[in-house]
Amino acid sequence: MRKIIRYSWDKMGEFIERRNRFLGIVGVEGKLLKVHIHDSGRLEEILYKGNTVFIKKARGEKRKTHWDLLLGKVNEYLIPVNSAYHRKISEVLIKKLKIFGDIKDVKPEFKFKESRIDFFLEKENGENLLLEVKGCTLSKNKVALFPDAPTSRGAKHINSLISAVREGFQPYLLILVLRPDSTCFLPNKENDPYFAKVFYKGLKEGIKVKPILIEYKDGWLYYKGEIPLCGKEVEGK
Repeated sequence: MRKIIRYSWDKMGEFIERRNRFLGIVGVEGKLLKVHIHDSGRLEEILYKGNTVFIKKARGEKRKTHWDLLLGKVNEYLIPVNSAYHRKISEVLIKKLKIFGDIKDVKPEFKFKESRIDFFLEKENGENLLLEVKGCTLSKNKVALFPDAPTSRGAKHINSLISAVREGFQPYLLILVLRPDSTCFLPNKENDPYFAKVFYKGLKEGIKVKPILIEYKDGWLYYKGEIPLCGKEVEGK
């Protein structure tokens, strides 16, 4: 394993309820604290009443909530649930760990037609990559699944990447698999059949998928390598 970034929490608590998409209540030392939930997914296997979670004091005086949700327990693992860190994680994977090889230039929030793609990468060999990042916190029977809730935005991004193939770019989906018990990745066709359909279309059109396994341990996020797409499902599409 290789270190990616520091990911430290301040207090451990008990998850009480999710009042809306971005607001949760956590019990800490006899008090009920309002916490900001950055990940807009359902997170039903993590954010349920009584589960152990970890929170961090937030910066910024104008914020309505003074705490951020950082981790939730699933079996013996602590799962990162703060999507605000995804860009920083991706930048370390690209620039320091060089999972895409030697990169000459990196441009975040790259405007392509009517979409904003997470990264444009120019490789030393002249190849131009477009990179869209997705965080994956759901795993069933060791299969990492995205999304955990329907996402029209996710399908739109893949359609943009399909267009990019025709413009001469090499597009990638970088999947940050935050469940270290996963052994392979699939689109979650049960939760979002349209996303799965567009995903497989993207594979046929030339989009490449890079699922990267990430594990939290002792205040750090670690890179554990790349996992494959689950073979039989992919071969059958």
